This record gives sequence, structure tokens and C-alpha cells, in this order.
Amino acid sequence: MEDTACIENRTFDEIQVGDSATLVRTLKPEDIQLFAIMSGDVNPAHVDPEYARSSMFHEVIAHGMWGGALISTVLGTQFPGPGTIYIDQTLHFSRPVGLGDTITVTLTATRKFDHNRHILFDCVCTNQDGKTVIHGTAEVLAPSEKIKRPRVELPDVTLVDREACYQDLLNRARGLAPIPMAVVHPCDKESLLGAIEATKVGLIIPTLVGPLAKIRAVAAQEGINLGGLALEDAEHSHAAAAKAVALARAGKVAALMKGSLHTDELMGAVDDASAGLRTERHVSHIFLANVPTYPKPLLITDAAINIEPDLKCKADIVRNAIDLALVLGIVEPKVAILAAIETVTPKMRATLDAASLCKMADRGQIAGGVLDGPLAFDNAVSIVAAKTKGILSDVAGQADILLVPDIESGNMLAKQLEYLAGALLTGVVAGARVPIVLTGRADTAETRAASCAIALLMAHAKRTTVK
Repeated sequence: MEDTACIENRTFDEIQVGDSATLVRTLKPEDIQLFAIMSGDVNPAHVDPEYARSSMFHEVIAHGMWGGALISTVLGTQFPGPGTIYIDQTLHFSRPVGLGDTITVTLTATRKFDHNRHILFDCVCTNQDGKTVIHGTAEVLAPSEKIKRPRVELPDVTLVDREACYQDLLNRARGLAPIPMAVVHPCDKESLLGAIEATKVGLIIPTLVGPLAKIRAVAAQEGINLGGLALEDAEHSHAAAAKAVALARAGKVAALMKGSLHTDELMGAVDDASAGLRTERHVSHIFLANVPTYPKPLLITDAAINIEPDLKCKADIVRNAIDLALVLGIVEPKVAILAAIETVTPKMRATLDAASLCKMADRGQIAGGVLDGPLAFDNAVSIVAAKTKGILSDVAGQADILLVPDIESGNMLAKQLEYLAGALLTGVVAGARVPIVLTGRADTAETRAASCAIALLMAHAKRTTVK
């Protein structure tokens, strides 16, 4: 029986002409990405699906030397194995290797040279249809001494593909007409570029609201052409917020996006009892986090508006998040109500609120999703952790929505996922008459445009107006 915990060679004397060894591998997208990162070869035939579709092969294909590396793997790890020195290699590439292709590498010893311990190998790589994709020869200096070593465990590699997450959001919005959006006080580089990027990809028709002299100065400094864009002059940031809200109340815009003003300035205008955009619900912020180590998008709420929400407010926060999840195509979203522990105790208000929210869902007061809590964070996102603690739940380990106890815990959780786990964070405010893209000062233009895609989906779904 093969010892998979060790790696062992075959010496020159042990190998006979006609002996062979094989390796089977299936090409996955991450194989191409890792090879491109390692080699620096970003030929669009390998890494750009749109270009690849127009190429002679009509699909993304593997780097030719990915197959060549598999030959090297056989030589260096099993046949002959450790102690082998590469001398020469000749390869011919017969046909491309596409995603999902299963390649069988077969190396056969064809000649041995006793005077220098060289061995010549015939190398053939075939695909799942038995067709040859690579063939050639390899010459090596074979080891003379037997070597057996513990197999080194390589570290796990997680690829952070922010561009893919961004494109996924754009694809969700593809085919929908752009929405008119008021961009409030876009008086710095990123907020102005965010509006331009969202316009360029067909998400919004912007109206820039703010001090026009400042907006034009930023545009001139960054080389941004404002031609064709609607502009609304406002003396300062407070006035810009009020004017943008008025445009939304009048039905002239279908969404708002925060520029370089403080959140409380914009939300103060939104929350105004007589002239704002309030509904019967509390407004709340929802982060959409694409985390490389989690198999699906996570909605985190509320990490930006409600500081210490009470039970009534939390119920609205959950309703807003469920509505957004449904807009994003998540059927019956699973809501994990977070706390420090999984048991209900009067000493922790978060656990009492969790129990109450679950009972409200049982009574039909919160609809559209499945609620469970209190749940600690690990039990919400890890089935293994939940099973270890004996938690039986339809939500534990597979949450779509994380309801945090307060703004501090939510903000820290979201920022930790962004800066330590490579998550792409986008976000919107729900519960008002129109969706509001509430960006942070450090958010890039790309992040702002991605958030606009969510606002567009919400506006088209008409799920933000609560009667």
C-alpha cells in the first residue's frame, strides 16, 4: 500500500526501460490564476474571459507550461523522485487545455545511460477524451541513493479576486436601465470618480449636487470631463444634502449617493420628519461582503447608522436586510442574530433581543427569511463550530445575513473582514423612500460603483418603499 505521508524516489538501478508513472490533474480556474501570479504571464488568452471568447479557441485556456509543470512534478516527486536533476526537456503542444479538462501525464523510461546515470523519458499528456495535448522527451540525472522523506504539507492558498466580485455585481444589474441618482457633495477625487465609473458602466444617470466651483476644481485636477452631466449648485454640504433629498421627494431621482460630506449631514436630511425620506420603518445600513473564505455573499447589518438599536429597531433592520437579500436573488435568506453566546440570559440584552426576534418571526411579524439566535459569530458561519457545540439549526454555519448587536461590533466585524480577510465591501441604506449609497471616505471609485449596482437593483425591484 502506498505511503502517502512520505515521498520516496526510485534510483537509477531500480528503474528499467519500459517502466512508467502517471499523474492525473483537472484544470481549475485557480490553477490558471496561481500560475499567472507565479509566472507573471497575464496573456489575456489565459486570464481575460471576454478576450478569450473572441480568440481562436473561444475559451480561457491554460498556460502551455502548466502542463509542462505537471511533467516536472512527476519527475521530481515520484519518477525518479527526490534527488533527480533536470538535464533537458523538449515539448510539443498539440491542442489547448481548457477549464475542466482532466489531464493524464504519463512518463515512460525509454533509454538508460550507465556511464552518467542519465535516463531519457517519453512524456505524454492526454485529456479526458484520450487526445494528446502535450508530448515530448525529458532527460534527467537519476538519483543513486534511496531517499524517503515525510511529505511537506503546503499552506492553503486563498485567492482574493476583487475584480471578479465587482464584475459579479455588475452582471446582476446588466440589462436594467440606469437610474437617476443624486450624488451629494462629490467634492473629492474618489466620490467624483465613483459617480463617473457608475455612469460609464451604465448603472446611473447622475446629478451632481454641491458647490459647483469645488466640483469643477476637482474635475479639472483629475482630468474628469463633466460634459453632459446634470449639475445642481448648493452652497455647502448641508444645503447639498437638503437639495438632493428634495430631488428624491419630487421623484426626479431614484437614489442618493453620499459624496465627501459626513454621514450625519446626509442622514439628517433623509431623516427630517417633514422634508425627508422617512417611511414607517427605521432606516438601516447593510454591508454586502464578498469574503474569499466564505462560500456566498454575507449581508452585515447595521454597522453604520443605528448606534444601539432596541428591539423594534432591530426588527426593522432585519426586515430591510431580508428585502435586500431577496432582491439579490437569495431565496429565504438565513438570518443569524449575533451575540457573544448561544444561550439566552437576562445579563445580555443581545440574547434577549435575539430570542424575541425569533419568536416574532414564528408569529409572522418578520417574514421572508429564517431567523435563529442568539448565535456566536463562529456558529453563524461555520457548520463545524456549530456541530461541535451541538447546535441544530437551519441557519447555523450557513448564514446569509448577520444581525449585529450594535454599531460598534458591526463596524469592527465589517472592517476586519475587509482588511484582514480581503473582503470586497459594498453597502446601501434601506428603509427610506429610495436606496442610499452610503460610502466611506476610504472607499474606492470601484467600491462606490459596485454599491450603485445594488441601489439600481433595489430601485428596480421597488422594495425600498414601505407602506
